[in-house]
Amino acid sequence: MKGDAAYSTVGSRQKQAGKLWDSMKTTGFILGTSLLLFAAFRNSVTWHLQKFWGASGDFWQAQWEKVLHLLGGNEWAIFFLGMAVVPSLVYWCFNGLLMVADVTGKPNFITRYRIQLGKNDPVDPAKLRQAVHTVLLNQVFISLPMMMLMLPIMKWRGQPCSEELPTFHWFLLELAIFILVEEILFYYSHRLVHHPLLYKRIHKQHHEWTAPVGVVSLYAHPVEHVFSNMLPSLVGPIILGSHVASIVVWLCLAILATSISHCGYHLPFLPSPEFHDFHHLKFNQCYGVLGVLDRLHGTDTLFKQTKAYERHIILLSLTPLTETIPDSPKKAK
Repeated sequence: MKGDAAYSTVGSRQKQAGKLWDSMKTTGFILGTSLLLFAAFRNSVTWHLQKFWGASGDFWQAQWEKVLHLLGGNEWAIFFLGMAVVPSLVYWCFNGLLMVADVTGKPNFITRYRIQLGKNDPVDPAKLRQAVHTVLLNQVFISLPMMMLMLPIMKWRGQPCSEELPTFHWFLLELAIFILVEEILFYYSHRLVHHPLLYKRIHKQHHEWTAPVGVVSLYAHPVEHVFSNMLPSLVGPIILGSHVASIVVWLCLAILATSISHCGYHLPFLPSPEFHDFHHLKFNQCYGVLGVLDRLHGTDTLFKQTKAYERHIILLSLTPLTETIPDSPKKAK
């Protein structure tokens, strides 16, 4: 009996170590691929912009100096526009397009990629208005004050509005750290609000949408908005004492990522939203962003047994994955 118990313990430890190693490899692959693609995209865009405008020197540095001159070096104005206005514009422009599709069922080139077939087709306008109202309240009364509070914090950490931009290679390193910090903080804060004592009072509001839409990404109780939506994205820049330009780019990328993960459409050439869409469907699976900690803690085991897991890839064709990898006949009913 003792031998069996010892063997079981060793086996359990080896299995846990294997999970950890697999998670580390997955993290490295995701971050490495993402950063390489981002670097290639940035270099390509920079080259084309320089060629188009005939700019000399570093294009982005020149644009940043123009912004500083336009705003007279006013750090409060820079933080207000960069940290609050720009990410909000990105959020509403992207989700505004999705809301048109959600409400009207058109254009077909978006709605044909719906993940949960037959749901939100079209979305309930009253329910959508309530979500928009809540998001606006969160942005004005929580996000905006937190963003402005970031200025004295970041000045304490360094010079967030310095005239010299960080190097692109340093920004890539920052981006990798931001993503890792967000994954850790979001995963554990998200699991915490799923605790029975907190779920009913706080997180249940977000889960009113079992088939989410893009705007629901920020539809949350104020407490959840602070600890699960805002802080996981802001702690990384605070730790590194990042430049405001780095933070703005990161916030825009984070806003787009969470909007895509909630949008309800598995669109071509965009990151797969299947992982988080499944979380809204089943509640007790897929708590993280990258899925790394879910793999480590075994909170994606049910997900891995589904067709949604098979569809959890970047769609590189124009044929919806619900057609190429349909649900089993039993589930389709």
